[in-house]
Amino acid sequence: MTAFGRDLGDGYTLTLRDLTTIEPVLALVHANRDRLRAAEPWAWGPQTLDGATLHTERLLGQFAMDRALPCVIRADDRIVGAASLSFDPYLGQASLGYWVDAGLEGRGVVRRAATVLVEVARARGTARLEIRTAVDNTRSRGLAERLGFTHEGTLRSGMPLGPNRVDVAVYGRVL
Repeated sequence: MTAFGRDLGDGYTLTLRDLTTIEPVLALVHANRDRLRAAEPWAWGPQTLDGATLHTERLLGQFAMDRALPCVIRADDRIVGAASLSFDPYLGQASLGYWVDAGLEGRGVVRRAATVLVEVARARGTARLEIRTAVDNTRSRGLAERLGFTHEGTLRSGMPLGPNRVDVAVYGRVL
């Protein structure tokens, strides 16, 4: 495995998620659980150390197979969010995902992390990049548009969020 890290400026960095990030990410998920439940299906499940460890190991396995680039966003040495790419080499496309601690929303750190990941996807020859987000997630939708993604459509009832299903906005960007 090759290490990955990028300086995002102002004390922020984007680094590869690894086994040392499990507990800090889990603590951040717990601190942001209500917010995350409004946008992330996985946030509705139990958030345990065993589950977080298995998830991180799965992500690192995908990284080792060149199928994912799972990262954490750091403010100095403190983990404050996550951003990742998932690659489909057969289709030549990737999916971009991101989230950050509530106290850092609106400061541009996720935009900087996502911009780095867009450039990583471009450098590896990815033809198309996609972001999917709940229709009501206006922050994520706004970021997708600021990053140059185009709203390509809406998947009706496309994502479970707890006991409900919500519509999903699909954004695409041809690289």
